[in-house]
Amino acid sequence: MTIQLITAFVLAFLIATAFGKFYVPWLKKQKAEQMIKEIGPDWHKFKNGTPTMGGAMFILAVTVVCLTVGFRSMLNGRFVHIFVLLFALVFGLIGFLDDWEKVHQHQNTGLSARAKFLLQLVAALVFILVMRQIGFLQPNLYVPFFGTIIHMPEWLYFVFAAFVIVGTVNAVNITDGVDGLASGTSIPVFLFFVVLTMAWGREYLELGIFASAMVGGLMGFLVYNFNPAKVFMGDTGSLFLGGAVAAMAFAFDMPLILITLGIIFIIETLSDIIQVGYFKLSHGKRVFRMAPFHHHLEMGGWTGKKWKEKELFFLFTGISLLFAIISFIGVYQRYL
Repeated sequence: MTIQLITAFVLAFLIATAFGKFYVPWLKKQKAEQMIKEIGPDWHKFKNGTPTMGGAMFILAVTVVCLTVGFRSMLNGRFVHIFVLLFALVFGLIGFLDDWEKVHQHQNTGLSARAKFLLQLVAALVFILVMRQIGFLQPNLYVPFFGTIIHMPEWLYFVFAAFVIVGTVNAVNITDGVDGLASGTSIPVFLFFVVLTMAWGREYLELGIFASAMVGGLMGFLVYNFNPAKVFMGDTGSLFLGGAVAAMAFAFDMPLILITLGIIFIIETLSDIIQVGYFKLSHGKRVFRMAPFHHHLEMGGWTGKKWKEKELFFLFTGISLLFAIISFIGVYQRYL
């Protein structure tokens, strides 16, 4: 099992880095450029013209790994990694449509918020139904750290699950605002699932292959996305990434672990919600210099220190790693 997990990581890393050597120049030739928001930090404007849709690099890597390293499992009738992959791909497709609209219109807005929400909601509900049908989901909520189970009516569980999935996908998307940030903060999340697979055994091998491939693919993508970024993942990548995080939490049947495991995504999202809500209630006043929170730190935060993008990468990734360790402590004894 360990060999398969290592193979998944190495193969995904090599595919992502090799593909990027050709894909990034091709995106430049196609003028698939990211338009930077005018309301963002002034120093981000030099990024105008940086290619987007780079998320295809790790999407391709993970897809190839699932179909090759995970092929034996498919022969044995185990397809859970393919279900997770397809679910993430659906969200990646939604992101691609959004990116395509932005590139085609040469602007920073793509699909309407309503259209994206409806597409994401439909995708979430279909995934929940499929996972429920194949027996990977039960309408019971495992509570990490306490080891207890909350029994829920099925309809309520479906509502809860749809809310968590759509919320997670958009939270990861919001985090993608600084070079390498979404990738860096997601790597510990998938490492958590890899280590959990090793602790719980072969029953979770297929999910471990997917998670290990995500780690390798994201590290390969960081070769091009680390500051200063040569390419952005775009909504193609960030929505795929969010879908993968949510799908893994449900495939392991413990969505509540996202409260600690996804702490960075939660902080980023809450900062956005607080900022908008307080702005409306106070008729123009702000809690943060700019939301989400990484921009607040970039612009001096409450201390006056203006965090550089590389500093934010290491700070947020370090916090994500710490909470991944805490999350592991909270659940690893569940099936031992």
